[in-house]
Amino acid sequence: MSRGQRLIDALMRLGRRTPPRRIDRDAECPPQDDVETLLGRTLAAEQAAHPGLTGIHPLADGRDAFVARAVLADAAERSIDAQYYIWHADTSGLLLLQRLRCAAERGVRVRLLLDDNNTSGLDPLLLGLDAHPNLEVRVFNPLRHRRARLLDYLFDFARVHRRMHNKAFTVDRQITVLGGRNIGDEYFGAGEGVMFADLDVVAVGAVLDAVGADFERYWNSPLAYPLRDLLAPDHPRLELGSTPAADAATLRYLEALAQSDLLQHLQAGHLPLEWAPARLLSDAPDKILDRAPPDKTLLAPLYQAMTETRHTLTLVSPYFVPGRQGAAALAALARRGVSVSVLTNALAATDVSAVHAGYARYRKGLLRTGVRLYELKPGSTVGGGRLGLPGRSGTSLHGRTYAMGEAQVFGGSLGVGRRSAELNTEMGLLIDSPALARSLPQALAVTGPESAYALSLDGGTLRWTTLENGQRTVFDREPHASLRRRVVVRILSWLPIEWLL
Repeated sequence: MSRGQRLIDALMRLGRRTPPRRIDRDAECPPQDDVETLLGRTLAAEQAAHPGLTGIHPLADGRDAFVARAVLADAAERSIDAQYYIWHADTSGLLLLQRLRCAAERGVRVRLLLDDNNTSGLDPLLLGLDAHPNLEVRVFNPLRHRRARLLDYLFDFARVHRRMHNKAFTVDRQITVLGGRNIGDEYFGAGEGVMFADLDVVAVGAVLDAVGADFERYWNSPLAYPLRDLLAPDHPRLELGSTPAADAATLRYLEALAQSDLLQHLQAGHLPLEWAPARLLSDAPDKILDRAPPDKTLLAPLYQAMTETRHTLTLVSPYFVPGRQGAAALAALARRGVSVSVLTNALAATDVSAVHAGYARYRKGLLRTGVRLYELKPGSTVGGGRLGLPGRSGTSLHGRTYAMGEAQVFGGSLGVGRRSAELNTEMGLLIDSPALARSLPQALAVTGPESAYALSLDGGTLRWTTLENGQRTVFDREPHASLRRRVVVRILSWLPIEWLL
């Protein structure tokens, strides 16, 4: 059987034969690795052929990213460990919650860990899921006021503005999907409105031990609270049905998923995997309490890899606020002869104007030192992939990937800014692979003239150059951004808020 064939066979068998069983939800011991599961048996031969390596499959297309999670949830036999910053109760979010509940019905132990900053209004739904004996929901760094949440920010700001930003979806401790995507329509090409250009990877092999151990330390952290312990015993519960809604939006999305490239690969019995050395980088949960030493954070090894590169450094980040220290480090690399390129959002494409205000103050200085800056245009088709259904109103960059030279690449949740570096917890994979170092930034269309503006200086004036309708076009102010938005960004740039970005 060819490389990846056994994995395909496992994923296409949905694992519904497993009889239901009850698991002691209060037991703190992790699910044991079990090569007798279908995934375990399937992956054993692959891993034996690539000892010490990790198999990677990139997911740049939103539909593929949804399909990967859905198929893996259906294939689970022992455990699903899901850890997310945001989980929306929209079309894609509800479809995946249904998958989790169906897995629990089969006897799979399901653990869902959510940062509590974005669970507003979800308590009844999550409590209904938590009532299942095989499914437990915990929230990280919880807000005390479940409805009047603003009170926590008014009276406990020092704690609640620090958040768990990690994203991972791990099945049977044998295969994981991790990267930049939260769970919601804007990440998976569903619904209407602006879509996020993002990047996940499917990972199998050697790195899974570290991924499993990392989830355990977050799940068992004193900052992770069982949701049921935060609510009154008579708090309303909302039961989630086991079948998808029959509304037009859901049906349209399910039809679109049938065109997923990943689904086509799975049905054809082929899933390309790049086997390479990979290392999980993850902040300790104690970072939320400001107790993690700087040399024990994700940033320390990643910063070292960036500053040691000799030829090229490509940074793709939706939120790019390098700060004085970061800007100086990039400038030093450029002066050393390293080709430094940055792709971030244009003002018209960003979803956080305050972040753009923080970034804008560094543009001229970086350009003067030789750093190349590119800004993603709204409505771009990223990497030639589909971001969703036709008729989207725009595209915003959300993926975070950094290529160091021609052989090393990082993909995960980390943005470039003090919030990621100092306030939030983050995670991602540092991969030694020339193929992935070339392909992952390209998957997000790093410098394409039709999808991004190339910034330059004309004297002391900023210029944005791009192709529009096949014609070279130069702008002398933030392209396609309204006067109101430009004024708001200018005002925000005067405020001392960079430490929050």
